[in-house]
Amino acid sequence: MPDLGDVVELIVDIPDRNLRAGIQGTIVHCYADQAYEVEFTNNEGETLDFLALRPEQFIVVWRAKTQQWVSVSEQAVALIANLPDGAKQQVLDFARFLSARMQQVSSS
Repeated sequence: MPDLGDVVELIVDIPDRNLRAGIQGTIVHCYADQAYEVEFTNNEGETLDFLALRPEQFIVVWRAKTQQWVSVSEQAVALIANLPDGAKQQVLDFARFLSARMQQVSSS
């Protein structure tokens, strides 16, 4: 569950706000209806935008409570959870392919 101060990364484009998937922002307010106000800033710390987002629009990449980055595997799980079942199966098939490929490379 996202929390105040967490750093999140958009997983969808929001073209009307000129925000692209991959941009990171900080949760500055948690609403009661499962929406989160996120502040996006530039490299100088200047605010680019404030936007209320739903959890399916972002993943958490840094947790304020633990002061730690979220592991790559946890980020992948969060991304996959938002995919339709057919796409989830494709990701699983690709992961199996990569796993088999890595085993072949390491045994060579």
